[in-house]
Amino acid sequence: MRDIAVTETVPAVSAPDPAFDHYALIGRVRSSVESVIRGKQDVVRLAVVTLLARGHLLIEDVPGIGKTTLANALARSLELTSHRIQFTSDLLPADIVGLSIFDQGAGEFQWRPGPIFANIVLADEINRATPKSQSALLEAMAEEQVTVDGTTRRLPEPFMVIATQNPVEHHGTYPLPESQLDRFMLRIQMGYPGKDDERAMLHDREFRDPIANIQPQASDSDVIKLQEIARRVRVDEALIEYLLQIVDATRRSESLELGVSPRGSLALFRVAQANALVDGRDYCIADDVKNLVLPCFAHRIVISSRASGLRNRIREAEAILTDMLTKIAVPI
Repeated sequence: MRDIAVTETVPAVSAPDPAFDHYALIGRVRSSVESVIRGKQDVVRLAVVTLLARGHLLIEDVPGIGKTTLANALARSLELTSHRIQFTSDLLPADIVGLSIFDQGAGEFQWRPGPIFANIVLADEINRATPKSQSALLEAMAEEQVTVDGTTRRLPEPFMVIATQNPVEHHGTYPLPESQLDRFMLRIQMGYPGKDDERAMLHDREFRDPIANIQPQASDSDVIKLQEIARRVRVDEALIEYLLQIVDATRRSESLELGVSPRGSLALFRVAQANALVDGRDYCIADDVKNLVLPCFAHRIVISSRASGLRNRIREAEAILTDMLTKIAVPI
C-alpha cells in the first residue's frame, strides 16, 4: 500500500443524484441482514444507522447470542472488503495493524498490512485481548489511519469496526478503557430471540447456514453516497439545543464522575441524522435524538462511586440517562 502524507481536509459533499434510490437501497440491505438475524429488526436497524453515520459499533452480550453472525451478515450484504480479527490474550498490536518485514532478496523492509486494512473489520471478543492490543485500534477508529514505524497509512473508505464483547464479569475479559469505549458510536445488545424466531432460525439452518445465501446489495461507492446523504439531513436549532441540554446534564450530574465528551455529542448528532434517513426523512425529529441517547451515551459515562449500587454498570448508566430524559423538555 502506498504511503501518503496525512493532512486535515474536509471531504467534499457531492450533489444529490436523482437516479440514486437511497431509500430502496437501505431497505434491501436491512432485509438482507434480517433474513439471517431473525426477530431483531431494531438491532439490524441500529447497525445500519451506525454505518451510515460513519461510526463504529460495539455489540455486547452473552456468548452464542448472534453477535458475530450479525457482523458477518452486514459485511456480506455489502460489496466491501471485510476481515475478522479474533481477539485473544496473546494477540499483538502488529497482528492487527501490520508490520515491516526485512526482505533479504530485495535488501529492504517490505510493508505487510494487517487485517485492519479492510472496509469492515470484525473485532471478535475484543475484551479478551490485553489493553495493549486493544489500543492498536484507537488511531484507526478515530482517524481512519494507522501509524507504524513513523509512517502513516490511510485505511480504505468506507471504514467501520464492528466489535463484539462478552459481559465484563465473564472470565478472561479485560474491560475496555474509557478512551476506547468513546470511539464506539453505538453500543447495543442482541438479547435472546423469541420462541417463534428461534424456531424459524432452527429451520433456516436445518441444511445450510443462510448467511451463505446473502448477496451483496451495495457497493463501496453506494455506501459512501449514503453516508454523504445522511450528513445532509436537516437538524433544526431547537433539536441541537435539546441535544446539548442532555449532554450538559451528564456533565453536571452528581451521579456521574465523567459526562459525555464532545465526541459523544457529535456521535448523537450524526446517528440522529442517519436514523432519520433510514426512516425515509430528510429532516430530524425529536425522537431521532431521544431514542438514541441510551445506545449512544450509556457506555461513555462513568458513574460516581457514591451513586453506584448495581453490579451492571451499563444498566445503571441507562437508568441515570432515562431519569435525565424525563426532566428535559422535548422540543415540539
